[in-house]
Amino acid sequence: MTLTKAALLARIHGAPQSGRPMVMGVVNVTPDSFSDGGDHFAAEQAIAHSLQLASQGADILDIGGESTRPGSLPVSLQEELDRVIPVIKGIRLHTDCPISIDTSKPEVMEAAVSAGANLINDVNALQAPKALEVAKACDVPVVVMHMRGTPETMQAQANYDDVVAEVMEFLTERMLACEKVGMDKKSLIIDPGFGFGKKLDHNVALLARLSELVQSGTPVLAGLSRKSMLGALTQRESPKERLAASLSACLIAAQAGAAIVRVHDVQETCDALKVWAAVYDYNKN
Repeated sequence: MTLTKAALLARIHGAPQSGRPMVMGVVNVTPDSFSDGGDHFAAEQAIAHSLQLASQGADILDIGGESTRPGSLPVSLQEELDRVIPVIKGIRLHTDCPISIDTSKPEVMEAAVSAGANLINDVNALQAPKALEVAKACDVPVVVMHMRGTPETMQAQANYDDVVAEVMEFLTERMLACEKVGMDKKSLIIDPGFGFGKKLDHNVALLARLSELVQSGTPVLAGLSRKSMLGALTQRESPKERLAASLSACLIAAQAGAAIVRVHDVQETCDALKVWAAVYDYNKN
C-alpha cells in the first residue's frame, strides 16, 4: 500500500533522528542528463531501472523528464509528459515505493500526482506561473530548491558574498510564498541546489555548513551524486567514475542531518549508510 502523505512526511522528518537519511534514487528519462542521459530513455528501460533501484533500497524514486544540467535547454510540455507519465504509471503497477516527480511545470506536477507520484521536486522552487497553486492542490510534500536563473544561464550568475546565508534567504522566501497560498510548512523540504549556479568554493561551503540549513527545522535534501564539484575535487572527468566521492559527500550530508540524499548509485549508498548508521546508533546508546 502506498504511503499516505502523513506517513511519508513522518519518515522524512524523522530521518535525521533515525541516523539514516532517506535515499532518493535518480531516474532520468532523458537523452541528455549530465550523468546517465539516454541510459534509461525508453519507458520500459526507465521502469525496469526504477524497480531495480527500489529493490536495492531506494526509499523514493525521483522521475525526471527534462535535463537540468548546466547549459541544458527546456523541453516542451507534451514531450515531458510523454516521457514521465508512462513511467510513473508503470512503476506504480509493480511497487508502492514513493515516487517523486522532478519538474518545474505545474501541468506535469498535476498529471504526475494523478498518475501516482507522491512528492514534487522542483529545481525552480515553484516560481513558474500557477506552480504554487497547483502544488497546493496536489497536496503532497514539495522540495523547493535554490537556483539562480535557469539551467541554461545559471552558471553565469554564480556570485555570492555569503553563499549559505543567501541560499537560506532565498529558500525562506520561497517557503513563505508557499505558506501564503495555504501550503503547510511541514510539507516542505529545502534543497540548497549543489551545482546549480554555484562555483566549486560555493558548493564546498554549502556542504561544510549544511548543518546551518538543517538547523532551520525544515528537512533538507542533498543532491551531490556524481556532481561536477566532485569531479573537480578528484580529477575524475567522467561522472560515472565519481562513486567514491559521491559516497563521501553523502556521508558528510548524513552527518550534518540531511533528511534525504538524492543519488544515482542506490545500492552502494545504502551500504555506506548502514555502516554509518550502526556507528550513529552505538554512539547514541
